[in-house]
Amino acid sequence: MGTGNVDRRTILRAAGASMATLGLAAATGCGGGDGTAADGTVTIRYSWWGADERAKRINQSIALFEKKYPKIEVKTDFQDYVSFWEKFQTQAAGGNPPDVFQNSVAFLRKYDKRGVLLDLKSQIDAGNLRLSNFRSGVTSVGEVDGKQLAIPVGSNTMALVIDKKLFRKAGVEPKPGWTWDEYFKALKTIHDKTKVAGDTGYFAIMYLYDLYLRQHGKAFFTKDGLGFEQADLTEWWTDAYNRVKAGIITDPKIVEQDKPKSSVTAGHGASEFTWDNFTVRYTAEGDSEYGLAPVPTTDGKQTGQYLASLMLSASARTKHPKEVAQFIDFMVHDPEVGKIMGYDRGILAGTEQYQAYRPADPVNKEIAQYEKDTAKAGVLGTITPHPSGADTVEAAFLRIGGDMAQGKTKVPDAVKQFFSEAEAAFQA
Repeated sequence: MGTGNVDRRTILRAAGASMATLGLAAATGCGGGDGTAADGTVTIRYSWWGADERAKRINQSIALFEKKYPKIEVKTDFQDYVSFWEKFQTQAAGGNPPDVFQNSVAFLRKYDKRGVLLDLKSQIDAGNLRLSNFRSGVTSVGEVDGKQLAIPVGSNTMALVIDKKLFRKAGVEPKPGWTWDEYFKALKTIHDKTKVAGDTGYFAIMYLYDLYLRQHGKAFFTKDGLGFEQADLTEWWTDAYNRVKAGIITDPKIVEQDKPKSSVTAGHGASEFTWDNFTVRYTAEGDSEYGLAPVPTTDGKQTGQYLASLMLSASARTKHPKEVAQFIDFMVHDPEVGKIMGYDRGILAGTEQYQAYRPADPVNKEIAQYEKDTAKAGVLGTITPHPSGADTVEAAFLRIGGDMAQGKTKVPDAVKQFFSEAEAAFQA
């Protein structure tokens, strides 16, 4: 799903650099015709984006699947996020997408519109895929216009990652229900007392701005386009630009220099917004103490949050829908797979896997507790629908927001450019 100021393209590109070492199979690697061998063995292709560690876990899970289903062979293919979607678009355009693949809400309408995605309801009705035993609310993320286009493997929600030592040094204590005014005041306090910027750049994170808009009765997307006006974004980006110039927000040029590390772990920022399950990277990268803090609010209660999810989708062109459904069912429900995958793709979506895996390390324990506390607070709503072209719009928001913060383009011009590019993306 989305990203915080930690650029997911950078994260996954860096992490997935050695993809060729783990059983990568080309799109043509299935053999003849429909992928069925003379002995009746069926071959299906499974593709995803991610890092080497994810590939290791997925390959272990596939070994269990093939043991249970000896007549189904799974060929794998993984890349970093950007390369994955570049390749997938080419495969889809050529009528040769993988049988099953990792997906997110930003791409559901886009590829459903192009006839690429299989409606999994037929396989659910046939008993090959269970839509039961999922944590509350997660399966709806994969529903579009009455069709079940994807099945969740893990859930996550937006959070604020903080450098606890810097927050303590500044005497700032984030609490549930704190307001945006309190958050921005905290950033200034941190900067004044520690000489470190309070935030690394909240203003270009599409998913965070969506939460802010939802707190005001709007949303980033509607079913068909944008759910806010130019005046809304002008206010958001003007305030942000002023904070960057005041030193309260990390200089965007420094953020770029710090990549692929986060500016939080590089010591150039005290906090940044990202998906809660991404927080495992901070302890690995930095030498401070990192944790999760609540999303600021407008009214002291509603955060606008929802559960997002990484999902598995199937190709409408697959010649083996039954076997694909059996594979998806195994990957989202089998308890042993849950133990293997852990929270690599978010908090486990299926209840059987969720109950089977018990995190032992402090970071994953905190992620699980954060989602539990967020759900208990009653603030979670339904995810905002993403129209076709949402992925292009997200990239434009990140890029243009960055140019604005660096002073490469003035706020009014940046807003006009974004709305123009968004309109073009929706019409593509």
